[in-house]
Amino acid sequence: MTAPVSTSSAQIPYPVTTSVPVVVVGAGPTGVAAATLLADYGVPTLVLDRWKSVYPQPRAVHLDDEIHRILARIGVAEQFRAISRPALGLRLLDQNHHTLAQFDRDPTRSRHGYPQANMFDQPELELLLRANLTKRPNVQLRGNVDVTAVTQLEPGRVRVTYTDRDAGTQHAIETSYVLGCDGANSIVRASIGAEMDDLRFEQRWLVADVVTDAELDQWDGVHQVCDPIRAATYMRIGHNRYRWEFRLLPSEVAADFSTLKTLRPLIVPWIGDVADDGLELVRVTEYTFRAQLADKWRDGHVFLLGDAAHLTPPFIGQGMGAGLRDAMNLAWKIAAVINTDMPAALLDTYEQERKPHARTMIGLALGMGWAMTAGGQVGNLVRRAVAPRLRWIPGLRDKIANGTTPRLHQSALVIKRRMPQHLAGTLCPNPVAVDGRRLDTLLGNGFGLVTTTRPLAFQLAALDEHGIVVHVAEPGGELERWLRRGRATVAIIRPDRTVMCAGRDVWNLCAAIPGFSAASGQRAWARTTHPPASRTDTELQVRGADPGMPS
Repeated sequence: MTAPVSTSSAQIPYPVTTSVPVVVVGAGPTGVAAATLLADYGVPTLVLDRWKSVYPQPRAVHLDDEIHRILARIGVAEQFRAISRPALGLRLLDQNHHTLAQFDRDPTRSRHGYPQANMFDQPELELLLRANLTKRPNVQLRGNVDVTAVTQLEPGRVRVTYTDRDAGTQHAIETSYVLGCDGANSIVRASIGAEMDDLRFEQRWLVADVVTDAELDQWDGVHQVCDPIRAATYMRIGHNRYRWEFRLLPSEVAADFSTLKTLRPLIVPWIGDVADDGLELVRVTEYTFRAQLADKWRDGHVFLLGDAAHLTPPFIGQGMGAGLRDAMNLAWKIAAVINTDMPAALLDTYEQERKPHARTMIGLALGMGWAMTAGGQVGNLVRRAVAPRLRWIPGLRDKIANGTTPRLHQSALVIKRRMPQHLAGTLCPNPVAVDGRRLDTLLGNGFGLVTTTRPLAFQLAALDEHGIVVHVAEPGGELERWLRRGRATVAIIRPDRTVMCAGRDVWNLCAAIPGFSAASGQRAWARTTHPPASRTDTELQVRGADPGMPS
């Protein structure tokens, strides 16, 4: 089944506007991040959301350093740091709360420049994101509206119909692209005939949020209780805010634990003798944890992002982060197609890259979920024997302890045909350069080239002509060591900080960048929308990595 297609704009009994090139449906973290990124590339956007303001209930509580890096990209890193709390890692416990294994994370150490695990309250984060969005005059957010239809027109136009609940009026807007960031019950997904593939995981869990000024004196990381009867998770979210999650038995419902008196038997291992009058029960609710993946993420000019495209069980804290990864991957590509002559076919790389990545992360979450809950007494014995050894398995250590996510699959924008292939599809590091700025700031919003050797003058001129910022890695520094481990001397970095390709021949690698071989005088899309430094400034930046370099 495909989306409805019309060959003409049939008469409808309400106004149709064509004011923006992109409409984002859904103003959660994914939708607002996508709109912010598009705005920063000069793409006007309309965001439509069913809620009048930020949804007040806490949901997601964790994001990693890769996602913190995205928050920095859209301008809220410092504000987020003020409302978040670095976590010390993950501890696996048995049913008696004895430690089976511990995966430590150092809040001061990260290749991306931010703590590896960050705990927060989602409504606070959403308020930050929306306040930041208001700084972009080319974005409009309309809340308290119901999107009722998404219809693809020809050629390359999409009509979004919605009801303004405040005024009781219907409206329609025609646009070039629609991003469906409207959650698990996505109307945008239904409009393109996409369906959720069930990955055969469904569990009912109790979620409780508590505020207390009492010191609980617990290890300041995530506690996962591995118990086939009553699996549980404990997390300190903020200075005085805590989250517990417990798997519900078939006969139980959330209402059975709606008071401190009924909830206390579950949380007493962590709160000890703290009296009820020292605890404030913020919320008790039931969630059904599911693992699902949309069978397609795109139809024509309509794309799915976030929970509309994938549902990840929360055991590794990657649900919300997956949506922000979607936004970071797609926004620059749409901006490039809109602002320049980059071929629209490159938008196919969004699903090619993100869908396998999301499937892998869901698999990791499922593995953790089954490790916590499966096997009865036999499972307990296996966990007791295996869990202490998990930290010595390199792949698992990287994924659990260091939070490393898998590389993106090969696409037209992830080129692994050239040797070596170690870096393509991975995120580049984000170290501090000699001038005190991080690499992301130096590279700006477009393509970058990181190299151990300063390009020749004519190469610098061509790279600058196409808006590609060059950064020479400091000898002996983190970037130089990173390239050496990848058996490369130069890497092409995409606007989303993914390595497009890496190797030893600057010119051959640059030829892979879309538009690089265009006629002389054509400017790359990043330069057109957000001019980086002038050529002189770029050359100064290149010299700045090694003051001893000749000009």
